[in-house]
Amino acid sequence: MALGKDMTKPVTDHERRLEVGRIRRAKTRAKIVAAAFDMFGDESGLYARIEEIAKRAEITRATFYDHFTGMPELREAVTYEVTHDFLTAVTRTVSLLSDPREKAAAAIRFYLDKVREDARWGWSMINLSANGVIFGAETFRQAELTVVEGLQAGLLTVPCSAIGRDSILGTTIAAISSMLREDHGPEYPMQIVQSILMSLGVNRPDAIEISSRPLPTLVPARGIELQS
Repeated sequence: MALGKDMTKPVTDHERRLEVGRIRRAKTRAKIVAAAFDMFGDESGLYARIEEIAKRAEITRATFYDHFTGMPELREAVTYEVTHDFLTAVTRTVSLLSDPREKAAAAIRFYLDKVREDARWGWSMINLSANGVIFGAETFRQAELTVVEGLQAGLLTVPCSAIGRDSILGTTIAAISSMLREDHGPEYPMQIVQSILMSLGVNRPDAIEISSRPLPTLVPARGIELQS
């Protein structure tokens, strides 16, 4: 019996070492992602290099490659970290609305309002979208799903969901870039929404009315700070 107990001890120690290693690896990965976000959140973040990110994270280049295959994978990871919880909150909130046109309008306004609150978040969206999927894969998919819903309801008239998606995301990212460089006044987000809705086939009076509706309170998602 004693022998059996001794034989199980190395397994326990091994598991403990594995857990310590997993924790250490997760912490290092989080440091890399945080350092990358710091750099992508600057206006010049588009030109961030692996060497600069490794230096800011206080790791070696070899350690960087132990966690990421290169900048594309890192950009994908940072985009997920930056957008996932916010997108979850926005998606939960607009899902409570019945009109897909209002869903699109509210989602766009939430994104533009967040840029006003957090310019570094806005710059990270600009820089991360420059060499990848605009706003990341999750937002990309959700935008198209909203357009599909509008098409199926007969409320949008674009030729296909991809064109509607690109109209939403392309105009929104351009608006974010403009907002970060110029002050267009408080009505700018609603004017952008009006323009996008009309590009999706909504008539002007309806576009103005829908874009002017009060924003619902954002339903919180884990891990983000929200403002009502």
